Amino acid sequence: MAILKMSHQKSQQIFEAAQSLMPGGVNSPARAFGSVGGTPLVIDRGEGAYIYDVDGNRLIDYIQSWGPMILGHKHPSVVASVEAALTKGFSFGAPTEGENELAELIIAAVKSVEKVRLVNSGTEATMSAIRLARGFTGRDVIVKFAGNYHGHVDSLLVAAGSSAATLAVPNSPGVTAGTSQDTLILTYNDSEGVRQAFEQHGSRIAGVIFEPVVGNMGCVIPDREFLQTLRDCTTASGAVLIFDEVMTGFRVAYGGAQQLWEITPDLTTLGKIVGGGMPIGAYGGRADIMDHVLPAGKVFQAGTLSGNPIACAAGSATLRELRDNSPYEYLETLGDKLTSGLQQAASAAGQNCCIQRVGSMMTLFFNPGPVRCWEDAAESDTEKFGRYFWGLINNGIYMPCSQYEALFISAAHTEEDIQATIDAARSTLASL
Repeated sequence: MAILKMSHQKSQQIFEAAQSLMPGGVNSPARAFGSVGGTPLVIDRGEGAYIYDVDGNRLIDYIQSWGPMILGHKHPSVVASVEAALTKGFSFGAPTEGENELAELIIAAVKSVEKVRLVNSGTEATMSAIRLARGFTGRDVIVKFAGNYHGHVDSLLVAAGSSAATLAVPNSPGVTAGTSQDTLILTYNDSEGVRQAFEQHGSRIAGVIFEPVVGNMGCVIPDREFLQTLRDCTTASGAVLIFDEVMTGFRVAYGGAQQLWEITPDLTTLGKIVGGGMPIGAYGGRADIMDHVLPAGKVFQAGTLSGNPIACAAGSATLRELRDNSPYEYLETLGDKLTSGLQQAASAAGQNCCIQRVGSMMTLFFNPGPVRCWEDAAESDTEKFGRYFWGLINNGIYMPCSQYEALFISAAHTEEDIQATIDAARSTLASL
């Protein structure tokens, strides 16, 4: 366990108690600090760019709830919208006007979305989009890419077979071979592999799902040829192209990664920012595909709390703020400053690192790079990353607790926060 400069006694006590109450003491595995060792911090509250743990330590937050808090914690307009919604009730299981408002904002922002269905999480969104792709095409096979995470959907918790065009096998207990037998797993940024897969299996492929900027093997950027190959192959075969923008939607641009890359998918999955920090997800796309969802069509999908009025209020307030007071130029400025500062710090310390960034998403890889796929990312020095992580914690900087997660900058961060982070990284990298 790392020796901490700050006191974390209360966090340690709470986490010890949690382990007898919840599996591993957490409600999502990344929170357990398994990749970096030590005891996770227990968070008490957030304010703007900062979080405060139960021991009273303040940290500059680059997790931002794993992406949703693009405006920072407790943004005044989001808080006001949630407070107003709370006075009306928590949930009704019936249509509300707030659902229309959030849906209209999403459709106006995301070019490919003509109709949208609100759900409760990013996992629900991807699961539903896959079912819809299969129902719409009448085909079975879904293509995904190694290192892309689309939630804990059985058919997507799979590892690669013996070759690029071999159907996948489960990599989690509880996921049956039958569940995953119709998942084809390929290498990210491998255009030739995509073409070969469609040559061999094209008539069976219902859809392709991928992250248009990967955040779950660190920040990995797609090649232009790769994107165009995906669009061309799915169009030619009649398969559905699904952009998983749960992380990138409203993050890398107001219209998502598809706005940046100028590629129009058939379906898009969303989450995180569209709920402004509340649990929510969404999937949407071409009207002729979406009209296959029950009750308009026959593809089943339902949810008691879908379109929850509190989550819709938080999401709508967030999207309005992003639309009316766009932070994206400012976020780009901060991102550029942090990238150059970390790169200079790594070079000065003799660390052979690469930094990859799109907008306010980025990763410092302990890897010479470039990192283009999971095989590249897996070459990173995760032990050194763990020491880097704790060195930053000791200096009041809260980074993602895994080499394979992207960090996030919020509009609440200041240039002083960025400089403090660079200074902390410089001293930490020099000590590794």
